[in-house]
Amino acid sequence: MKILKISKNLENIFEHCFEHKLNRSSILIAFGGGVIGDMTGFAASIYQRGIDFIQIPTTLLAQVDASVGGKTGVNNSFGKNLIGSFYQPKAVYIDPKFLDTLPKREFSAGVAEIVKMAVTFDKDFFEELEKRYPQILDMATKRDLSETELRLIKEIEDTRKEIKELELKLTKEIEDTRKEIKELELKLTKEVEQVRLEVEEVRKEIKEVELKLTKEVEQVRLEVEEVRKEIKDVELKLTKEIEQVRFSTIKWIAGLIGGQTVVLITTFFTLLKLFLH
Repeated sequence: MKILKISKNLENIFEHCFEHKLNRSSILIAFGGGVIGDMTGFAASIYQRGIDFIQIPTTLLAQVDASVGGKTGVNNSFGKNLIGSFYQPKAVYIDPKFLDTLPKREFSAGVAEIVKMAVTFDKDFFEELEKRYPQILDMATKRDLSETELRLIKEIEDTRKEIKELELKLTKEIEDTRKEIKELELKLTKEVEQVRLEVEEVRKEIKEVELKLTKEVEQVRLEVEEVRKEIKDVELKLTKEIEQVRFSTIKWIAGLIGGQTVVLITTFFTLLKLFLH
């Protein structure tokens, strides 16, 4: 059975933590390259369920890569970085003076990481590196790189700072936009409610007018019916009077000219009546 072996250096870190009775307020400091930073960060992440630690990277690769991003871990008998965690340092302190004695191989590894980051995130920075390639190569050879390293690191930090500022700005703009949308929504809700109330008021007025007109129309209808009735009564009265006059006339004529002529006159008045109707 294969036994899991953890770094002896990690054990030493924990032994010192226990011997000096470090607590949750204590701070571990990673002073060295990427391996030191990863190991110290991992120890800080699990000691008493997590205490603060500070990165002070002394290699170019650690300054531009291992000290940022929060990746920590240690190797074991099963492989590399299979044990680790994501744990951000409390602070990262970078001093380019540490690079004055850095071997060329270590310096080149850091430059390669810078180029990778430039290719990935910053086209303009990559083009600047291309222009300065002979100068960077010469500096790597002579190891007189203090100003260049400082500029590269500063540009990386400035880029990170700009990204952070842009993120904060965009977050603020999004929050302001959400606030404006909310205010607009409330305003529109009030306006819609006001319009709804006005529409209800108009509908009420229309209903009242409709009822009023219905009553007036009904009154007019009743008056018209009354007039029609009166006209009918007058018509009947006049018909009776005309009929009375007709019979009186026939009777008078009959007394003058005899019965046969009366029949003719009666027929004449009947035809006249039909014609008039």
